[in-house]
Amino acid sequence: MSLDNLRDLYQQVILERYKKPRYKGTTDPVDRHQKGHNPSCGDTIELTLKLNESSDRIDDVRFEGEGCAISMASADLMAEALRHKSLDEALEMVYKFQSMMRGEDEFPKEHRKLNVMQGVAQFPVRIKCANLCWHTLKAAIEAAQSAEPAGYVSNE
Repeated sequence: MSLDNLRDLYQQVILERYKKPRYKGTTDPVDRHQKGHNPSCGDTIELTLKLNESSDRIDDVRFEGEGCAISMASADLMAEALRHKSLDEALEMVYKFQSMMRGEDEFPKEHRKLNVMQGVAQFPVRIKCANLCWHTLKAAIEAAQSAEPAGYVSNE
């Protein structure tokens, strides 16, 4: 795929997920809740997780927030990819995404939609926008079992 085609696909997916997010809202019930904030550009996100009965697998992920197209699209793509993943798998995905933002890695075929975010790495100032939801997810997973957030997580 040429660089121009890849750039077009990146822009198309980002705009589509920003304009019509599929995972906006709040889970029912809320098993984990975390807020995130990107002070550099003002993006905010509230992430909620619904876990399975044994609290080791994600049944649903939803988000609310305001921000640029990149941060909101990243949250929507992340929410889709995390459904039915174990908490350990979700943490592995956080590290893989962060590695991808550094240009070191990419997701395997089953999560290739997330690879569209690789285009963000061309714009270093926007990497924090794409990473905000992933930082917020990591904090939500690592938090004690609580539906109430422990405050805002910052990606700075």
